[in-house]
Amino acid sequence: MVFYTFDPMEKETTIFGIRAIIEAIKSGENIDKIFLQKGLKGDLFTELEQLIRQERLNASYVPFEKLNRLSKKNHQGAVAQIAPISFYDIEDLVLNVIESGKTPLFLLLDQLSDVRNFGAIIRTAECTGVSGIIIQKKGGAPVNGDTVKTSAGAIFKIPICKVDHIKDAVFHMQASGIKVIAATEKTDNTIYDVSFNEPCAIIMGSEGKGINPSVLKVADEKAKLPILGEIESLNVSVACGAFLYEAVRQRRL
Repeated sequence: MVFYTFDPMEKETTIFGIRAIIEAIKSGENIDKIFLQKGLKGDLFTELEQLIRQERLNASYVPFEKLNRLSKKNHQGAVAQIAPISFYDIEDLVLNVIESGKTPLFLLLDQLSDVRNFGAIIRTAECTGVSGIIIQKKGGAPVNGDTVKTSAGAIFKIPICKVDHIKDAVFHMQASGIKVIAATEKTDNTIYDVSFNEPCAIIMGSEGKGINPSVLKVADEKAKLPILGEIESLNVSVACGAFLYEAVRQRRL
């Protein structure tokens, strides 16, 4: 039996207990992230770790105190969160968007870590007609109740895909005739120097490190926002909004 708690206001399910999580994984539950107690040992715990690696699930090792905050139940050193949405297959999504006749506009998020930024970006993406959002399976912000709240429910209205690595998404976009534009300060081009009128995908990087250099290297074009003040950078959700609305502006001309 799988033991879990459900908060209908947050649309988030939390599974607690090592055996319960093992059963949930084997039954195909849409698990978004697993939190494991640092330093925990035992045969059952080892089995869970092996299953996580086998299924390439997103897991973090955390102190016992954090697990207590995640679940008030007897979690046995393991807590898992089930995503409130079903994820799309990137190949199916891209093909469906192309066949729809609309000019594709995708958003690739390279290990964005702050769930509030993530939710805010989802909300803006839905408002600007983004075709879909692609995130990495590991290392990014979880898709949980906080994401639902900060997205103002937009998370249920826009397709989201998970890939092993953002580079996989970049290569698939390029193979599908979609130009990939990286949002980075490491360029002389501003958003007003690039065209968003053709099928394109915009990459936004993480809050601290920006876009991974290996991902940046394979982008078709790079663009930045003009900064007129003394602060060198903008919050990633604000920057993303500026990029998306420039795409909207160009496409309405």
